[in-house]
Amino acid sequence: MHGFKKKHEEKNEGLKSMNGKTLLVTGGAGFIGSNFVLQSLALDYTVVNLDLLTYAGNLENLASAEGNPKHIFVEGSIADGDLLQRLLAEHKPAAIVHFAAESHVDRSITGPEAFVETNVVGTFHLLQAGLAYWQALSKDDATNFRFLHVSTDEVYGSLGPNDPAFHEETPYQPNSPYSASKAGSDHLVRAYFHTYGLPVLTTNCSNNYGPFQFPEKLIPLMIHNALNGKALPVYGDGQNVRDWLYVGDHCRAIHEVLLRGRVGETYNVGGLSEKKNLDVIHILCGILDELHPEGKPHDQLITYVKDRPGHDRRYAIDCRKLQGELGWAPQQSFESGIRKTVEWYLDNAEWVQHVTSGDYRKWVKANYAERSNA
Repeated sequence: MHGFKKKHEEKNEGLKSMNGKTLLVTGGAGFIGSNFVLQSLALDYTVVNLDLLTYAGNLENLASAEGNPKHIFVEGSIADGDLLQRLLAEHKPAAIVHFAAESHVDRSITGPEAFVETNVVGTFHLLQAGLAYWQALSKDDATNFRFLHVSTDEVYGSLGPNDPAFHEETPYQPNSPYSASKAGSDHLVRAYFHTYGLPVLTTNCSNNYGPFQFPEKLIPLMIHNALNGKALPVYGDGQNVRDWLYVGDHCRAIHEVLLRGRVGETYNVGGLSEKKNLDVIHILCGILDELHPEGKPHDQLITYVKDRPGHDRRYAIDCRKLQGELGWAPQQSFESGIRKTVEWYLDNAEWVQHVTSGDYRKWVKANYAERSNA
């Protein structure tokens, strides 16, 4: 395989530095989590990486960190209070960065219980452990400690074509079991700040794409199917709009919020790239026609299928707070980021082959095979 080519409302001015500190990262073998772990190691953090290695967790994502003494991988659950207590006491992290979550809307429709267990109950156990750890720290260490919770724009619901983008004060209106479970976890994190003073930060991001994304999500699914001559299933009319954020830019934003974000605040992270799903697929097909020609255009594989229940029409993120307070901006345009992504999947066919075997194929069959043509 190729390598990776209010109450307590004091105005916090941010930490001076976390370089060389230890982070406890949950879900660090998943898509966004593994990209964050690799970026953190490059920034000289020590990372204690806790992941249960469910279907979307993959240690191959972290192959480039193999043998790095600053990367400590632990297989386990965020609902295991004893394990959390032991890891916190042993490694004394300066922050907890919480990615671990069930995150796919389609899976939440067919199996919502796992989403409630992981996203709500699991986050509760992590908060409990983090609170007890923080309360026992020295004054200086407690002042510098952070609990950063990574969430999604889907908690805000759906936008009309002319509605303003989601901002940090947009009311929550989740429409799927997934987004409802993430909304629940967001509310718990907020409550632990206002009730107990736990120094939390929350980020709500738009749709991520990039290396190591499990091919059930739109972009890697379309790349994988196109390369194998399979149908490219488009829900409904394909006009659903998403704001696309390159995963490396998202991870940079999380580092900025972790270091300089104001305690108790929420920061929206967007890619400033609203695209209709169908347009994204046509862009992907055009890049594949160029880089991996098959004799006929890949867009001939596009197939319309019955829409999924409760499919939100449009998401858009207003990230001016993050830009204005912390000076962050995406480095990748959609055009540059999507090309980098396609090139990565072409260069990492072995990784794709490994993650698309077994249970993945069963899920694809169950999710798409029974949908009649629209």
